[in-house]
Amino acid sequence: MSGHSKWSKIKHKKGAADASRGKLFAKLGKEIFVAARNGEPDPDNNAGLRLAIDKAKAQSMPKDNINRAIDRAKGSVGGANFEEIVYEGYGPSGVAIMCYCLSDNRNRIASFVKSIFPKRGGNLGSDGSVSYLFSRKGIIVIDKENVIGDINDFMMSVLELDIDDMIDDMEIVIYTSAENFISVKSDIDDFGSVSEYTKAEISMVPSMTIELDQSDAEKVLGLIEALEENDDIQDVYHNLA
Repeated sequence: MSGHSKWSKIKHKKGAADASRGKLFAKLGKEIFVAARNGEPDPDNNAGLRLAIDKAKAQSMPKDNINRAIDRAKGSVGGANFEEIVYEGYGPSGVAIMCYCLSDNRNRIASFVKSIFPKRGGNLGSDGSVSYLFSRKGIIVIDKENVIGDINDFMMSVLELDIDDMIDDMEIVIYTSAENFISVKSDIDDFGSVSEYTKAEISMVPSMTIELDQSDAEKVLGLIEALEENDDIQDVYHNLA
């Protein structure tokens, strides 16, 4: 779900073809549920909920699914108590990896993470062992095919917004501060120039990346995919270029 690199577009297409959309939507629904339960169930008055909804929409999660997750939070008394847990470590070839979890069973997810890292050629680290390599930023990724109208005019308009950076490569990648993400995303929505977002969320962006050949990159992606398959792991961030 997270960690943008030159391999991510290939991985996204593979995931769209092979992975269960139901599993992805279940994770997004859990994130919306927790955000709504921990604050007001109204995205206009709950920034965390608005971010979770934007993230779900970027993955084409149906509106009915989003509303059901919010409705469950409105009527929720007791039930599952999800805990936020972060694990840090290194994958094959020294790639830094951070796992953000929402789990109702700390022992279950701890056991899984501790076993999967060495099994896939990595090493689980202690708190802070890799987090210093990442910064919390907003990231908006747009496939050029999903830009309506003149793409150069669109990018010129984006450059006038309060963004940190914009990269024009295989896709358009826009970085913002975490604080400015919502306003920048809203401004881009108002342009009416984007039919669909590949990604629109607050993410952990690496300050430095590691270049690998395809063989070594596939080993890293194997670990990342194994982590993302776990229902307790919401997001996996890495510094694979």
